[in-house]
Amino acid sequence: MADAASQVLLGSGLTILSQPLMYVKVLIQVGYEPLPPTIGRNIFGRQVCQLPGLFCYAQHIASIDGKRGLFTGLTPRLCSGVLGTVVHGKVLQHYQECDKVEELGPGNVQKEVSCSFDRVIKETTREMMARSAATLITHPFHVITLRSMVQFIGRESKYCGLCDSIVTIYREEGILGFFAGLIPRLLGDIISLWLCNSLAYLVNTYALDSGVSTMNEMKSYSQAVTGFFASMLTYPFVLVSNLMAVNNCGLAGGSPPYSPIYTSWLDCWCLLQKEVLFSHSVSLPHSLPVSCSLSFSSLFLSVSLSLPLPPYFVLFCFCLFS
Repeated sequence: MADAASQVLLGSGLTILSQPLMYVKVLIQVGYEPLPPTIGRNIFGRQVCQLPGLFCYAQHIASIDGKRGLFTGLTPRLCSGVLGTVVHGKVLQHYQECDKVEELGPGNVQKEVSCSFDRVIKETTREMMARSAATLITHPFHVITLRSMVQFIGRESKYCGLCDSIVTIYREEGILGFFAGLIPRLLGDIISLWLCNSLAYLVNTYALDSGVSTMNEMKSYSQAVTGFFASMLTYPFVLVSNLMAVNNCGLAGGSPPYSPIYTSWLDCWCLLQKEVLFSHSVSLPHSLPVSCSLSFSSLFLSVSLSLPLPPYFVLFCFCLFS
């Protein structure tokens, strides 16, 4: 009970601290570009036309809504985090109680070594079930959080309170409205989890020497690094999920002419893929190449906010790509 309470308190504190960054990340994902691009240089010293960084976005929001406006959508996000932590812990606790009947016997050491990959599959499957259950339960709060943020674009006040938002979504879209964008979010979480654990197992088994004194610390770092790259590979699922959560919900940020109306998440995926292919096929002047809609710092922020990386590692990478 004490461990669960500490996890909830720690998670809530991190949620509050990261809320302004989450706010900026969501507005960047939906393509909101309130500030004109500026001339700058990338990490290779090449002159590029790039969009302002996250701090400029945050200052722009604060100049309109004040510093308190940076915490828009905090209440449903806190509810999502607390409820998700509880559900995740309960599911894992259920599996642990089922394992109490299994006691160690003679020859288990050799079995543990020979079946280490089976253990990884077993633990990953349980973690997948726990995360999926937490995502399924908390997704309605996630949808409310995103819509509360995106309404900044059109200066609406449709999703202001938690209860009012619930009533609005149910009245206009029914029960399915609370689960907009759920499928790509679940797929992204599942694929990212399996990639992360599989890569970490391969690195820890075949790349790291078990005789190193700092073996446990190295394994924790390998888990963080593989998790980062796995989330980078599955980032399109996160983007499509967030776009579908706000698509055609009555807000300017999710309706034409600002944003097209997608018939499904697959339609959204295909249209985004076509836009990326088109942007790569357009020839740009060599003297002033134009960057993508995200700067390196914004792209890294979008990928890393949901990862359990060490704070100094995140800070180092953010400074490197800024």
